[in-house]
Amino acid sequence: MQTANPKPILNTSLPTQFRQIRIELAREPGHPEGDRAVAYVIVAPLDADDRIDAELWRKHRDACRIARLRPDREDDHGRLVHRQGGGWAFHYEKAPDEIGFHFADERFVSGEYVSINEDGKLHTYRVASVNHL
Repeated sequence: MQTANPKPILNTSLPTQFRQIRIELAREPGHPEGDRAVAYVIVAPLDADDRIDAELWRKHRDACRIARLRPDREDDHGRLVHRQGGGWAFHYEKAPDEIGFHFADERFVSGEYVSINEDGKLHTYRVASVNHL
């Protein structure tokens, strides 16, 4: 795994399929309106069906990064990793991994919902934006 301070990646060196995806906590008990401040920013390649492109991930895995955003906390930075069996996870140097629930099947399109297993609890997030780098 890379060090905590990875080398910067120039956007122009990445394929055009790379996107910056922001997902925000959807409504759940304790957050009846959701919470825009509880979010992730994911940099990853998407295929023609708006799913994470595993082949491009393999070729550019160092560019596939995660920022976990929480109010009143410093952001956590990590990497998008492909797990054995085809699943996806967020790997952090100083925090436990988080598992994307069925991320291999999920479409990353604004308004869609995805789930993440955080510390053994499943939370639902809404895809807030998907932008070209």
